[in-house]
Amino acid sequence: MELNKKLIMTFKNNDDKKISLSVEDPRDDITEEEIKSVMELILAKNIFAPNGMDLVAVVEAKVVVTDTTPYDLVIG
Repeated sequence: MELNKKLIMTFKNNDDKKISLSVEDPRDDITEEEIKSVMELILAKNIFAPNGMDLVAVVEAKVVVTDTTPYDLVIG
């Protein structure tokens, strides 16, 4: 079993489409206030422009945890 955790931050671009940025293995003690501050900083600095479109609004943020069970299948 392998546990993976991602922080997914979702924004709207100036074409009104949702764009998500993810961070692998966020700190366990990350706070909602820290996430909001980072998302606002991303908007203020305008450092990302996916598909040539600026990010213009914060939509949501969430931490997603996935549990993966790999199987070693030998076929033959």
